[in-house]
Amino acid sequence: MAEIRPEQQTTAISKTFLIKPKLKPKPRTQSQTPESKYWSSFKSTQIPNLVSSISSLSFSPSPPHLFAAAYSASLSLFSPLSLSDGDVSPSSTISSFSDVVSSLSFRPDGLLLAASDLSGLIQVFDVKTRTPLRRLRSHTRPVRFVKYPVLDKLHLLSGGDDAVVKFWDVAGESLVLNLMGHKDYVRCGDCSPVSADMFITGSYDHTVKVWDVRVENARSVLEVNHGKPVEDVIYLPSGGLIATSGGNSVKIWDLIGGGRMVYSMESHNKTVTSICVGRVGKENGEGEAMEDRILSVGLDGYMKVFDYGNMKITHSMRFPAPLMSVSFSPDCRTRVIGTANGILFAGRRKGKENVESRGGNVLGFGSIAELERRVLRPTYFRYFHRGQSEKPAEGEYLVMRTKKVKLAEHDKLLKKFRHKDALVSVLGRKNPENVVAVMEELVARKKLLKCVSNLDPDELGLLLMFLNKHATMPRYSSLLMGLTQKVIEMRAEDIRSSDALKGHIRNLKRSIEEEIRIQHSLQEIQGIISPLLRIAGRR
Repeated sequence: MAEIRPEQQTTAISKTFLIKPKLKPKPRTQSQTPESKYWSSFKSTQIPNLVSSISSLSFSPSPPHLFAAAYSASLSLFSPLSLSDGDVSPSSTISSFSDVVSSLSFRPDGLLLAASDLSGLIQVFDVKTRTPLRRLRSHTRPVRFVKYPVLDKLHLLSGGDDAVVKFWDVAGESLVLNLMGHKDYVRCGDCSPVSADMFITGSYDHTVKVWDVRVENARSVLEVNHGKPVEDVIYLPSGGLIATSGGNSVKIWDLIGGGRMVYSMESHNKTVTSICVGRVGKENGEGEAMEDRILSVGLDGYMKVFDYGNMKITHSMRFPAPLMSVSFSPDCRTRVIGTANGILFAGRRKGKENVESRGGNVLGFGSIAELERRVLRPTYFRYFHRGQSEKPAEGEYLVMRTKKVKLAEHDKLLKKFRHKDALVSVLGRKNPENVVAVMEELVARKKLLKCVSNLDPDELGLLLMFLNKHATMPRYSSLLMGLTQKVIEMRAEDIRSSDALKGHIRNLKRSIEEEIRIQHSLQEIQGIISPLLRIAGRR
């Protein structure tokens, strides 16, 4: 037996067990997207000691956009400007409630604030003096939401555990409409941003109803089923879409399309308690439109940012407690989140003036001064000496090189007017759709019969094989059956002189006879079924 040398043994082992290349270590922290940097730029400030769960948050529509927080039997007003200076104390507090405050809503001009509590009372306060101007009582159970219409200063919308939606005349301190239809607690509602007469309400009966105060019978004009008890509902800025939250999902519905569900976002692990509309964009970019996002918070402690234009989650943030409410300021600079343990997380983003003065980051693209320094203008000499690897700057118009269309062989021959060669080429490819397309093109050019007359016996055999296989197919029979008759008439002498061509004709005859037999059978079946269908139609 031959002895294995050490050198040979080492070579055999190295060939059997290959050494894997070392993999590059992955970075622990993934690079943030520009939108993630935008949402992370909100400097979060904790406002503690609000006693209990923060059930509702609302921003004033008018500058400087004060925000109100409802907790226990009180509500507090905060100034976003003081958050930048580190002052977390409320500017004013209203405590004239006999029960837990459940909902807040500012009037469109920001001068009045409506608040409801669990005793069934709704109060309207003057924001400056904090004095109650109106007291509206008609609900027999706790009121869960109150809302001022976006385009109306004189009316108010409310709903509660008595399953009734009420439309109020605030000036007259009287009830205008009782809207009945929900079968369980009415927990939320919102008013249309494009109409002062339309609004939506959500209930624990799993339904969201669309109301119009102009309808005489006071019934809902549209209803959608969320599938779970509805915790919150909002109109999206267009007015044609709404978003509903309940269970662990946020669903988007198209009202103009008859209540069709557009998308269901189910990224939360627990109940989604509140949703609102936020906006993202570039403050300093000229011609840059702000894009809308849906902010959702849940009992799992997560805030999710959902881009409903592209139907995807663009940012997620974890908080150390279950989240109960969320709101976003109209100037897109303040984000407020209320928790179940009485802590308010108020995030404030640097304004335009601060960014310019401190060289801040605008949506993750560096400082303004640095951006201007990097820009190459067409008047610069260096602009015309950029290499091929130079990446286009933002806002530049890209001239894309047109992709060359790759033509098939028969298309090239047709472009050169070589009609017979094109027909022979496509017959050899055995693609019936391409063959019929070339034949139709030759018919349009009035060259098909001329091509058939010029075919040699081998090429004529290819054509007869194709006709034998596809002439009886319904998709192609209208063209191929007529062509078959013309081929037999024009090339009868060549067919008689060739045994191979005679065989093709025999096969073609058999396939046609078989097709005729099938058609006769189908007609017999149709004759049997037709009287039965007539009798069934009379019944």
